[in-house]
Amino acid sequence: MTSTNTEIFDPYDYDFHEDPYPVYARLRDEAPLYYNASDDFWALSRHADVHAAVKNDVTFSNRMGVSLDASAWNTDAHRVMSFLALDGKEQTRLRKLVSAGFTPRRVRELTPQIQALADHYLDALIAACAETGEADWIAELAGKLPMDVISEMMGVPVADRDEVRRLADLVVHREDGVRDVPEAGMTAALELIGYYAEMVAQRRKQPSEDLTSALIEAEVDGDRLLDHEVIAFLFLMVVAGNETTTKLLGNALFHLGAHPSQLAEVFADPEDTAPVGSWIEETLRHDTSSQMLARYVAEDVELHGQVVPAGSKLLVLLGSANRDDRVFTAPDVFDIHRPSDELGRIMSFGVGRHFCLGANLARLEARVVLAELVRRTSGFEVHAGRAVRVHSTSVRGFAELPVTFAWRAVR
Repeated sequence: MTSTNTEIFDPYDYDFHEDPYPVYARLRDEAPLYYNASDDFWALSRHADVHAAVKNDVTFSNRMGVSLDASAWNTDAHRVMSFLALDGKEQTRLRKLVSAGFTPRRVRELTPQIQALADHYLDALIAACAETGEADWIAELAGKLPMDVISEMMGVPVADRDEVRRLADLVVHREDGVRDVPEAGMTAALELIGYYAEMVAQRRKQPSEDLTSALIEAEVDGDRLLDHEVIAFLFLMVVAGNETTTKLLGNALFHLGAHPSQLAEVFADPEDTAPVGSWIEETLRHDTSSQMLARYVAEDVELHGQVVPAGSKLLVLLGSANRDDRVFTAPDVFDIHRPSDELGRIMSFGVGRHFCLGANLARLEARVVLAELVRRTSGFEVHAGRAVRVHSTSVRGFAELPVTFAWRAVR
């Protein structure tokens, strides 16, 4: 492989979206530091390199954002990506302030609401299956519940949630042949920012018990968040938090459904939902929602015998790192019995100071939903031939996932 052969790795290619893992394997073995001349970016694919780069935000900076797309690559990226697009003291300040509102306790206290939403959508799923014998897991549950959870937190009215979800989907969707954020995505981003600006202004006048008010009121050593900083975090939550959890729930069913013996084990006993945790973690490793992040190379750096010049754009391929056979045993095999020491090395939520703030919430949502699915069903069949993938450079998952469920007679 030549390191400048664009055809080897094109993040915008629809065929690549269908299955990126053979490409990742070639990159790890043949071009661990890869250069795409057409789009002028470098890429790291091995676990050790990805881990080191994500942890080192001095050399591999977030200052230009985390998106490959040219229109999103700029010094104002923090206005829509919040602390994801900051480094050093600025990142620490903003993350501390946001964490003062988005606390672990606030996440834990969402459990009853998440359970109620899971019950509501699974009831609807039963009704949909009764009519046709199957249901679209994404349309009926996975695409709705994460947005509802975040909307409940933020205080977004029920009447607005479908539209907010539609706009968030447009922000991450990539059109075939368009090597940037499509016009519809840019328009949707502006609409979302405008919506949250109005919401913040309203909470300034009339505070409530929601996360938006908590962020406005958050204070660390006399410092508070500015309005645009609150808006940026809300935007980040609705796009990153919602989309990635939706994809996690879809990927979980898709991959377990392809392994009948493991599926039978997970669903053997409605009273034993312990295997759900391993199911979630192996899904995060095997096919993570967040596939890649961009970094700005702040100074010349030599890797694998080549120099990446200062000012370059570099992709860290999280999805590839999670399949590296230098770290994971039989990495292309989906295995819910994978050792915990291996699962502890997954890169799905990053590492270090940029570790995903929403990791606990994503895991909580998945655990509640999938545990309830085990209690209600004895298994399922994914109609993989009719599944429709999302096309995105940053997230991996399904737009449609038709599934037939075997409902238990008595809960």
